[in-house]
Amino acid sequence: MADARFEDGEDRPIYLGAEDADDLGVISSLVQDAILPIEEMKYRVAKRQFALLVNRFRWEDAAISERGRKPERVRSLLVFGGVLGVRSQGINKDDKDIILSILSLRWVPETDGAGTLEIIFAGDGIISLRVEAIDATLRDVTRPYLAPSRQIPRHDD
Repeated sequence: MADARFEDGEDRPIYLGAEDADDLGVISSLVQDAILPIEEMKYRVAKRQFALLVNRFRWEDAAISERGRKPERVRSLLVFGGVLGVRSQGINKDDKDIILSILSLRWVPETDGAGTLEIIFAGDGIISLRVEAIDATLRDVTRPYLAPSRQIPRHDD
């Protein structure tokens, strides 16, 4: 049996899970530069879930310019399970017009698999999820669409 190739997943929706720090790193790379209105986040206390509906830049489509395609985004659901508490820092939750941009996901382990999962946003905003263990899913829920900016996100130092 041959190993899967990157091309084998071309133009298919992503549906990934993360159960450890390495898995979370993969999801973090896929949600980098995802944008969302602040109102597209929800903490479901009874289900111990924190969910974000994001407009994800399709980083996995690495050969965008080589194939003559324009940069795309896709609506994706990012869900964290086993959430015991949520805190935020540097985010004005009262400003309903704010658009957030995800920079990365960071895992801060504690004991027995528990820890804090941080969603780090541009502009120094952070949402900290106190979790029992890493339990995350990323699922594309729409077809890709042309990125409104028609640009690949850039990170100038």
